Amino acid sequence: MNTWFECKVKYEKIDEQTGKQKKVNLPYLIDAVSYTEAESRIHAEMEQYVSGEFSVPSIKKANYTDLFFYDDGDKWYKCKIMFVSIDEEAGKEKKVANQMLVLASDLKEAYDRINQSMSGMTVDYDIVAIIESNIADVFPYFKDEVNEPIPDKLRPLTDEERQQKNQSDHQKEDYQAEEDETEVKDKVEDTIA
Repeated sequence: MNTWFECKVKYEKIDEQTGKQKKVNLPYLIDAVSYTEAESRIHAEMEQYVSGEFSVPSIKKANYTDLFFYDDGDKWYKCKIMFVSIDEEAGKEKKVANQMLVLASDLKEAYDRINQSMSGMTVDYDIVAIIESNIADVFPYFKDEVNEPIPDKLRPLTDEERQQKNQSDHQKEDYQAEEDETEVKDKVEDTIA
């Protein structure tokens, strides 16, 4: 499952209508495992698209359960889907809301594409809301980004090498603990004197 982060990016761009420079603060969606990685990835992506300076004033987790990409869409639409499940213990119906994004040209197309994407679901659902989002672009992970080639000289440690490394690490920790203890004693003696 993907973890999506919404990154606000502040930069200057040329207004298509007036031809003048204007400051914008646009949200971008990026797939990452942590805030740190999201910030790193959004900087790498934006360096390719923005010619001047830019900043990332905010990053927050986005609560999207799924994204549906289509080549011919130009806007992202946020869709609220209600799933109906039955709580077997209580014997009651339970509604669960999910937020999804779909790339489409207009609201009707977004509605049709959500229905098409959800057609294989065995659970009942209702599309309760579709609104045009202000997300400027989405940057998912691609396979070649995640699986970088492993260097030829890299190989796994043998069991013997792993044991030697663990022993060496423990010896370093013991030595560091002795140094820390000596340093504390010296500071205490200096304070008393």
